[in-house]
Amino acid sequence: MVIKKSLLLPLLLCLALLLFHSGCSDGRKDSLRRVKSAGQISLAMSSDYPPFSFYNDKKELDGFDVDVAREIAKRLGVKLNLVVRKWSGIIDGLLEGSYDAILGSMAITEDRQKIVAFSSPYYHSSVQVMIRKGTPFKDLKNLKGKIIGIEAGSNYVDDAKTLDVTDIRLFDSGTNALLELSKGNLDGVIVDQIVGINAIKLGKYEIELLGGSLRSERVGIAFRKEDKALVKEVNQILEEMQKDGFLRELSAKVGRCEYNCF
Repeated sequence: MVIKKSLLLPLLLCLALLLFHSGCSDGRKDSLRRVKSAGQISLAMSSDYPPFSFYNDKKELDGFDVDVAREIAKRLGVKLNLVVRKWSGIIDGLLEGSYDAILGSMAITEDRQKIVAFSSPYYHSSVQVMIRKGTPFKDLKNLKGKIIGIEAGSNYVDDAKTLDVTDIRLFDSGTNALLELSKGNLDGVIVDQIVGINAIKLGKYEIELLGGSLRSERVGIAFRKEDKALVKEVNQILEEMQKDGFLRELSAKVGRCEYNCF
């Protein structure tokens, strides 16, 4: 069969578009295959977020999120590569392809869902205000016009605004914010409730809780949007971990203070 030159270019263009489209489609399905072929999964988290992720007395990365990450890798049948990043730039690293996912107690929010995909929640938590011991604040209304610290990259800015705070200061970690609070350089700090309670038990900070929780949060694992196959597989694993009691036992471990962080 002879193809006229006038028809050759459109035909080649259509073929190229077809191949490109197929390649994109395969790429979306290939995320799980990529991890399996590499023989490892790279998961990012911060290292200053006890009891979820922190360096213990042996200088080893430890905590609830670390144990969840290890179990996911085990059930995937691959090795675990933990990547420590500052929270403020952790999503940028994911989008750049520096790691496969973020497993670092990231709250599922509408703004984040616009740029990343989330797994099913693997735990739920609450947002809490911490103040310095001895501060004459009786309730959250007393924070109006005060100075509040939060971790850069967190989703606590809107919480601070609802308290009519006039001065919001960003820190590279919630731990550093709590340290400044303990020194008297801040009027309050907004953190995850479990992190705040853990900080009190650490005994390093002269701090206490103020009022009840501001709101609840669903916490998930963040992936690139195109990595649908990997998200699906991890969701199945999380479901298994819920059913067989693994996540429940880890949660109890936090409650029993079995992590070496107090």
